[in-house]
Amino acid sequence: MCGLGGEFRFDGQRPDLDAVARMSPCLERRGPDSKGTWTHGAVAFLHHRLKIIDLSPAGAQPMVDEELRLAMVFNGCVYNHHELRRELQGHGYRFTSVSDTEVILKAYHHWGTACVERFVGMFAFVISELDTGRLVLGRDRLGIKPLYLSQTPQRLRFASNLPALLAAGDVDSTIDKVALHHYLSWHSVVPAPRTILSGVQKLPPATVRVIEPDGSSTDTLYWNPPATRSLTLPAEEWRERTLAALDLAVQRRMVADVPVGVLLSGGLDSSLVVALLARAGQQGLATFSIGFNDAGGESGDEFDYSDLVAKEFGTDHHKIRIEDARLAAGVDGAIGAMSEPMVSHDCVAFYLLSEEVSKHITVVQSGQGADEVFAGYDWYPPLSNVPRSDAVSAYASVFFDRPDASIRQLLNPDWYVTGDPSLAFVRENFAAPGAETTLDAALRIDSRIMLVDDPVKRVDNMTMAWGLEARVPFLDHELVELAALCPPELKLAHGGKGVLKEAARGVVPDAVIDRTKGYFPVPGVRHLDGPILDRVRDALSARAAVDRGLFRPDVVHDLLDDPNAARTTIGANVLWQIGLLELWLQRTGL
Repeated sequence: MCGLGGEFRFDGQRPDLDAVARMSPCLERRGPDSKGTWTHGAVAFLHHRLKIIDLSPAGAQPMVDEELRLAMVFNGCVYNHHELRRELQGHGYRFTSVSDTEVILKAYHHWGTACVERFVGMFAFVISELDTGRLVLGRDRLGIKPLYLSQTPQRLRFASNLPALLAAGDVDSTIDKVALHHYLSWHSVVPAPRTILSGVQKLPPATVRVIEPDGSSTDTLYWNPPATRSLTLPAEEWRERTLAALDLAVQRRMVADVPVGVLLSGGLDSSLVVALLARAGQQGLATFSIGFNDAGGESGDEFDYSDLVAKEFGTDHHKIRIEDARLAAGVDGAIGAMSEPMVSHDCVAFYLLSEEVSKHITVVQSGQGADEVFAGYDWYPPLSNVPRSDAVSAYASVFFDRPDASIRQLLNPDWYVTGDPSLAFVRENFAAPGAETTLDAALRIDSRIMLVDDPVKRVDNMTMAWGLEARVPFLDHELVELAALCPPELKLAHGGKGVLKEAARGVVPDAVIDRTKGYFPVPGVRHLDGPILDRVRDALSARAAVDRGLFRPDVVHDLLDDPNAARTTIGANVLWQIGLLELWLQRTGL
């Protein structure tokens, strides 16, 4: 919805307004409709707005309520803001806009930090208490909206993306060795609070941080439902509850003062979103699909299925084919849009798709998250009968890109960190209470950690690069809670996502339900050749890469000699993984 930034001083000095202004060019694509600034005492706010709810100037940000002595900047959408508004009016609050921003302000004044427990939506916000000098940061339960932080003893800076903090300056831009280990272990995932850079952190999901004027702070984790089954239902009722919860999630995400479309891949998840909207009477729904040319024997589109769904439900369908000539520029653009390096080739697809979609519409729903929530990936079935005592090693064997020993062989010694921090991270997560089965533990870490910093971040970065807001109904927190209670055998049935497939029967065409699982295909990235391979080769051979010395020269030489041979555990291209990191570092000037 927007891009936010700002600074909070702890040392009695005024905010560095020049530094805050330097953030602006990095945020304006997230919010191209208007810009606002505000400063008071130790705080400075910057906001770029994408107008979706309350298109009038009354909904502009930064929003200041002099009566309540609060100011805030906010990114995202609170889908139940109408209901909360009515409740707050019952408590005597008066509103001057119809925006969800003002609802957050009033809700915070009335309920304090517990207000987040009442919000249904995606959000990252920063609230300044004018009288106490306190600053409050909050992020939604599943980390759909980002909030990056750079802190020194003198001040805190915050922004919707990492490049904005780099532009502001005074950031430790050395590579975090533990984060690098995570990047190479989990296909570029670096869980909060870390980022790939030592001097930048992320506010963790489901967290409210209260910062005092002296810089001391306290964190509250406000959502951590147990991944344990406390609900016993017959299979048919699980099907009905799943469909009802998804239906509600989809309808919630139609809340907007502008039209809302759907990114239609042709897979089950996005097709089900379209079907539920059609069933609810949505007319003239705009849907969008993208395809690429085949490469390496791999199909570049799923138009057969997206066409089938569009025809079945009479959508206003836009079929977008990307020719090879546009692919290299799309890679460059996608890397430029990344807050952090993201190796998934889907980034390029989402970036190019968002470019086209933004010409027609400013809000879309998307099907991300269903695989992590309902066990749709092929690494889940092998975990189904693994004893809980063997869960960590079993998960690592199917999910990790490579073991620690292989990371040691890939990195130069100066960049290798001993102790296998990635395995240790998983072990600690799996040891948390609840999640009685190995599959439960795997789904918990995937849906609450890995998902946040892979598909969720990918969709946010690539869509917001074009001023397009993406909403993800499969990450409605009530749906996620329900799915966590569902027995593993129901999720694993029918080759994965069994309960969701059963819920879809009679709602979407059987051909979509029974098809072989597909992925967002970008063959030209999975199979490196031509201009994209040239970019990778140039990046790994550049003086910056040589001086940085992340990877062993002999390994790089071998990968470049046979660009598509080496693959990770889940089949990703190893050369692209290390090349993408260097491309991102060089693009950001590091």
